[in-house]
Amino acid sequence: MSTSVAVVFLLLATAVTAFSLEERETLHIAQTKISQARDSFQAMLELRENKQDLDYMGMAFSSCAKLYGESESKVEQLLANENHKHDDAQTWLSGVLANHRTCLDGLVEKGLDVHADAQNLTSLISEALAFYGKTNDIRRGVEFRQCQYQNDGIRLESWTPATSNADFIVAQDGSGTQRTIKDAVAELGRRGKRALTSGRIIIHVKAGVYNEQVEIGEHLRNVMLVGDGMDKTIVTGSKNYVDGYPTHNTATFGVSGDGFWARDITFENTAGPQKHQAVALKVSSDLSVFYRCGFRGYQDTLYVHSLRQFYRDCHIYGTIDFIFGDASAVFQNCDIFVRKPMSSQSNMITAQGRDNPNENTGISIQGSRIRAAPEFFAVKNSYRSYLGRPWKKYSRTVVMETDLDGLISPKGWTEWRGSYALSTLFYAEYMNTGFGASTDSRVNWPGFHVINSPEQASPFTAGRFIQGDSWIPATGVPFKLGV
Repeated sequence: MSTSVAVVFLLLATAVTAFSLEERETLHIAQTKISQARDSFQAMLELRENKQDLDYMGMAFSSCAKLYGESESKVEQLLANENHKHDDAQTWLSGVLANHRTCLDGLVEKGLDVHADAQNLTSLISEALAFYGKTNDIRRGVEFRQCQYQNDGIRLESWTPATSNADFIVAQDGSGTQRTIKDAVAELGRRGKRALTSGRIIIHVKAGVYNEQVEIGEHLRNVMLVGDGMDKTIVTGSKNYVDGYPTHNTATFGVSGDGFWARDITFENTAGPQKHQAVALKVSSDLSVFYRCGFRGYQDTLYVHSLRQFYRDCHIYGTIDFIFGDASAVFQNCDIFVRKPMSSQSNMITAQGRDNPNENTGISIQGSRIRAAPEFFAVKNSYRSYLGRPWKKYSRTVVMETDLDGLISPKGWTEWRGSYALSTLFYAEYMNTGFGASTDSRVNWPGFHVINSPEQASPFTAGRFIQGDSWIPATGVPFKLGV
């Protein structure tokens, strides 16, 4: 590991002294240490840019600076809002921990040794997170009983803006306000806070294939992206790990601004299985919604990086770990298509990244369908396909009320490496159907569970897992809060 990176984390070494302080003091110290990390990585990045040396490490430094900047904003949000709910605090701090871990993962992804002092910040964030994790399950049960509300109908006023009402119209033929999505996002950024306080910003992207890498930053909130159809408006790219990009930097489309909505559009990464990690969409947007969207890739297609996310009526394609990350993400009425991997590979649908028992994160797949993609159907029995594997120690994934094709291995789930996390993970299945749904031959890990009652399944529904009753109805998207 380079001396400069070690110095960044040496700055964080005093963080352990905060463990005996009260909650607010702990948060203030965390904020200071996060700011130091951001500034240090930014300084190192600027030195490399001056030398025209923005290589893999330069990209990793850039990601770290951005991630710590987003974390600083989340801690500020927490400190500024004295009346925040426990769920909000737990979500935001889980996101801060995910950002820190993503920075470290990017540094070690090519075999770099992260200095042990980096763990001091991990411990400090975990200490802050522990304040909110101890009583949360009891409180959630009370809140949920008070708001038994669901809507299986379609109320789409919010999702059908006329083209004339869009703030930006992207059209490749020049008939709109911009020709590329990046140009529309850049113009929104130039308009500043005034544009962002006027209500939801609508970007209408007309039919076409847009080959561009787009990032909607943390400061661009309440943005809505509307395409002309899942198979008509496509954002595409091919950045990948084999060609030298950190996984975090391969995303064709990334969004960090809270309150992001998207509908009728596809995000894809065409790198192919031989290029390994290649992200189509990366989401770090709290209270984000994706409706009738497509996500096409192979390994690491959909990076549900952090915070609360809801997916409805979407199509997701991939091979290895193709729904992965450390968000609290709920998928309803989605079609999950397993594609053909390389000859030596198996398929793993999920790789959830919960790294601390106090995080309220996980992947919940409900009322959906898991099946072979058309090109994989004829040879699906020649490969092994699993519901998931534990990327991190407390990985949590629940599949319920979902139709499982016979391509799913009888054991259901597979290991990441040896016995790692098998007793600390939480994997569960509830009321699934189809040829792959039998749990008779499932893994016998301590962390695997067959759920037998609605009461056991309800913590992983949209109503409780992502507090959907308080924000999903306003989107106009069809949804179900319970089981």
